[in-house]
Amino acid sequence: MINAAIVGLGWWGKTLVEAVQGRSEDIRFVAGATGTPTPEVEEFTKAQGVVLRASYEELLADANVQAVVLATPNSMHVAQIVAAARAGKHVFCEKPLALSKADAETAVEACRKAGVSLALDYNRRFHPTMVNINERIKTGALGTMLHFEGTVTFPNALYLKPNQWRAKREETPCGGLMPMGVHIIDAAIELFGEVDEVYCMSFHRTVAIDADDTTSMLFRMKNGMSGYLSTMTATAGSFRLQVFGSAGWVRLNGMTHIAGASSEERRSRLFADCTFQPVKGETENWQAEAYDVSRAALEAFARAAAGGPAYPLPLSEMIHCVAVTEAAVRSAASGKAEKVL
Repeated sequence: MINAAIVGLGWWGKTLVEAVQGRSEDIRFVAGATGTPTPEVEEFTKAQGVVLRASYEELLADANVQAVVLATPNSMHVAQIVAAARAGKHVFCEKPLALSKADAETAVEACRKAGVSLALDYNRRFHPTMVNINERIKTGALGTMLHFEGTVTFPNALYLKPNQWRAKREETPCGGLMPMGVHIIDAAIELFGEVDEVYCMSFHRTVAIDADDTTSMLFRMKNGMSGYLSTMTATAGSFRLQVFGSAGWVRLNGMTHIAGASSEERRSRLFADCTFQPVKGETENWQAEAYDVSRAALEAFARAAAGGPAYPLPLSEMIHCVAVTEAAVRSAASGKAEKVL
């Protein structure tokens, strides 16, 4: 059993605690810290048996804490990871790992040097439906892969206040790319390998805050196939991933982590109806099972930190995903396709 500290106790930090506290035999939260210690946070941590500390530094000095789970603003991740690694703490970080490839490499190298585990919360990788699609691709059941398409929408930006960190362009460039679009990019990397270049258009259409709410991206993969991703942060929630091969296509529909939904729904009901349409043969339809991807990701991290199997997201893929998002941000600014460096 790994003793962990939760850092950041907004709605998603609380969700991570709820995923495992009193449920898991691999990880438990014993302490926490937040930049906004409100009465609501104090009530939550007391109910969960989590000791609220005054600062991140105090958590890192706690010998009872073996790992930290970061649910903090994007720009804080790298410095927090480096500090945790130096303190000998394993790190589970919310996505994105960093906002630049150079910073991602710094975070990864700090953990390598310290000999601690680093996990990144691309939790959809753990869902049985994603495993199913991966197996179909790897076994050749879909033929030669041609193209993928992803669409991620959610209304969260409609309710953001200008002083919230998620409302700041420097924290979330290209609108929905960092909070949710990166899940599609990570899926593409897992399923098809590295991205060669990306072209991105990102606009502000309707939200009250100074942020983009409508973003579209085209991808060229190194294996020759193409891809498309759209994110919108000012409409009803949805999540769709479709992959096309010469033998047929697979499509999965679902939902995003919408603030205000129940914790159980945010963790366990991300995918819904799925379809496999072969070029020849009968259509296959199924309903994705309810599966707590947050618990699965945290437990995989805990097992890795305890000396078990490595966390099933290679460090090289963590870095490459950041390189892709960095290229997308460059492309939105330049108006040109940008190589992934």
